[in-house]
Amino acid sequence: MASPTVHIESAEQFNQLLNSSKIVVADFFADWCGPCKAIAPLYEQLSAQMSQPNLVTFTKVNTEKQQQIASAYAIRSIPTFILFRDGKLVEKVQGADPTKLQSLVRQISQESQNAAAGGSGSSNSGGGGTGSNSALGWRGAGLPRGYTDVTDQLEIPKTELLNFDEEFGNVRVLFDSSKPGALNGGKKTEKDWVVSDTDEQLLLFTPFMSVLKLHTLQITSVADEDEEIMRPKVLKLFTNRPHNLGFDDAEGETPTQLIELKDSDWNQDSTANIPLRFVRFQNINSLVIFVESGEGEGEKTRIDRIRFIGETGEKREMGKLEKIGDDSGA
Repeated sequence: MASPTVHIESAEQFNQLLNSSKIVVADFFADWCGPCKAIAPLYEQLSAQMSQPNLVTFTKVNTEKQQQIASAYAIRSIPTFILFRDGKLVEKVQGADPTKLQSLVRQISQESQNAAAGGSGSSNSGGGGTGSNSALGWRGAGLPRGYTDVTDQLEIPKTELLNFDEEFGNVRVLFDSSKPGALNGGKKTEKDWVVSDTDEQLLLFTPFMSVLKLHTLQITSVADEDEEIMRPKVLKLFTNRPHNLGFDDAEGETPTQLIELKDSDWNQDSTANIPLRFVRFQNINSLVIFVESGEGEGEKTRIDRIRFIGETGEKREMGKLEKIGDDSGA
C-alpha cells in the first residue's frame, strides 16, 4: 500500500495543500540528517494511521530542495515538525524527539475531531453571546462583528506563565481548543485550568507569529468550589514587550490598558468578553497579561481559557533559507 505522505515539490503545491486540507502536518528534513532518518519511520506510521482526504494531510519538505518554504517558516534546525490548521501555523516542534512528536499527534487528533464534528459552527456577532464551536475550537463568547479568533497566531512554544500551581494545568491549557472540562458537566478527570501558586497574581507572556490588531480579549474562569480560588478582577495589559515582565515591573509600570472586571462581565459560560482600546492595540507582536488581583478575599486566581479576537496584519515574507547548522535536535 502506497504511503499517504505527500512529498512537496514546490511552494505552489504546498500552498495548495494548505488551502485544500483542513489540517496539514509538515516534516522539514534533509537527506543528510541522521536524526531525520531515525524518526522518519514513526512519522510514516502516524501518517498511515491518521491521514484523511481533505482533512488531515502529512507532508515531507526537503529543506535543501524547498528553501523558499523553509525560509518562510524560519526553519533553523532539523527535523522540525509543523502543524497547520486552515492554512495557519498552530504548533512547531523541533528535534527528533518521539515524545514531542506524540504530543503533536494528540493535538492533531483533537484538531481533526473538531473539524470532523463540523468545526465551522455558528458564532454570535455581538460582544456578549455564548460559547461556540468553530474551526478554531471552543469559545466562551461570540465574536464582535467583523473580527475573527486570532488565537491561532500565538507562538505557543515561546509563551511563558509565571506563578502557576503545577498541580493544575500549565500555560498550554489556557489556549486549548476544547471546551473547559468544568463546563462539560459530569466528573472531571483532568485539571484543565490554571491556578496561581504563592498568591493571586499571574504573569503571562504571549508572543505572536504575525502582527495583529487586537479588538477583544476573552477570558474564561469557572467559579471554583474552593472559596480561596477566585476569578480575576484587576488586569494590566502591556504590548510589544520582547519578553515577560517581572512582578515588580508589572505592578510599577503604566499599562497599555487597565481592566477591572465586575460580576456582570461574566456570562453563562463563565467568560468575560473584554473590549480593548483598539487604537492602542494596532501592530501588536506580543502581549503581557498581568492578573494583579482576584475578585474576592481568596489567595489564588483561576483561569480556564484565553482567546484573542481581532485581525491579522503583516505576514512573513518568503525569503532565502539561511544555512542550516548541525543543531539537528539529536
